[in-house]
Amino acid sequence: MKIDIIMPKLGESLTEGTILKWWKKEGEEVKKDEMLLEVSTDKVDSEIPSPQDGVLVEIVAQEQETVEVGNVLARLETKKEVTETAKKTVQKEEREEQKQQPEPEKPEIAPSTPPKKKKTESAEKTKEKEQTESERIGTESGRFYSPLVRTIARREGIPLNELEKIPGSGHQNRVTKNDIMSYLQKRETAPSPEKQTFPEIPAEEREDFRIFPMDNVRRKIAEHMRKSLDTSAHVYSVSECDMTSVMKLMYDEREQFKRDEGFKLTITPFILHAVVKALQDFPRVNSSLEGDKIIEKKHINLGIAVAVEKGLIVPVVKKAEEKSFRGLAREVNELVNKTRENRLEYQDIEGSTFSVTNYGIFGNIIGLPIINQPNVAILGIGAIRKRPVVIEKDEGDFIAIRSMVYISMSYDHRLIDGELGGRFMQRLVEYLERMGEVI
Repeated sequence: MKIDIIMPKLGESLTEGTILKWWKKEGEEVKKDEMLLEVSTDKVDSEIPSPQDGVLVEIVAQEQETVEVGNVLARLETKKEVTETAKKTVQKEEREEQKQQPEPEKPEIAPSTPPKKKKTESAEKTKEKEQTESERIGTESGRFYSPLVRTIARREGIPLNELEKIPGSGHQNRVTKNDIMSYLQKRETAPSPEKQTFPEIPAEEREDFRIFPMDNVRRKIAEHMRKSLDTSAHVYSVSECDMTSVMKLMYDEREQFKRDEGFKLTITPFILHAVVKALQDFPRVNSSLEGDKIIEKKHINLGIAVAVEKGLIVPVVKKAEEKSFRGLAREVNELVNKTRENRLEYQDIEGSTFSVTNYGIFGNIIGLPIINQPNVAILGIGAIRKRPVVIEKDEGDFIAIRSMVYISMSYDHRLIDGELGGRFMQRLVEYLERMGEVI
């Protein structure tokens, strides 16, 4: 019995996936839960295991092909369903193929020898059939192939779907050794379609540029960025924030924190803690739009942009409002490590309600990030720099060296006006500048 391997729904909002690599080839045996293929789904790579023991008889979707959820990827024939009828058919075909092959000249032998030789040949055939039983699997068209034909096909790199297209001259259109050898000879002498379709570009025309195909992650990023700009009416606000209080807290607590938690304390959990409090004060910023409906979220799920070699990944801290300062720090550390080690699962990157990106780690002081759909806002953090600042006091103004940062927010003007965006930023700055009181 053949069973379909389909593109699974690995996430609530997933509609498709792209095949990165097949770990098994057509005709190969596979065990239950053994990895069949690797699929990329919206920046996350997932392994798809085999649901049962069997043989992979057909690969429907090829590598780098994007397939919708629920569509067939491959077909597996369960090993227990290789029927006796199929075995007998193969045995019959092998006998017929042997009859077609010219027999070598044999020296005269004594009359008592043939029965013994016949018995030996029969035992060898039985042994060979046992060894190749896993290869004698029917295809969708019902054709069967002898071990000799399969061996030649495997050696010459002919997949099962190509093998089925070869006309057979044997019994019931069976493909014989002569058929496959003739096919190979014609294939070698035929002009290469690749060279006809894509003529070689002269070397001098390639000296000024190089062309690279986008990988799946880059394609997804490109699609999301274009979709966001086409969907949201982007508008921007930038505020200046004195981070001196935050920096002092971080340096004062860093050694004890490292001893307690086992990892380094950074600026990120301080910022996220302030963001959570500001979002609780202005829940409309923690919303999304669906047509003419405003969906105000009950939980704060913070998307944290993490730069890795293959692109920008945004893992999500779920229910951030329920976490303590140290709880936020632990989860951010775990998500960043999973991202950099390529251990993320799809549920780690879905469901964000508000996003934060820190372009300041690259020395940039101001940036205008693109909204991470379906959020209606994203916060950008610039580089923290010490500089002279005028401090206003009742007794007069004076100049002091302070740790300053520019914080930007891109928001969707369809839902958030300048007044709401400005008040949110103002409240966020207040929480950061009074971090000692907030924590």
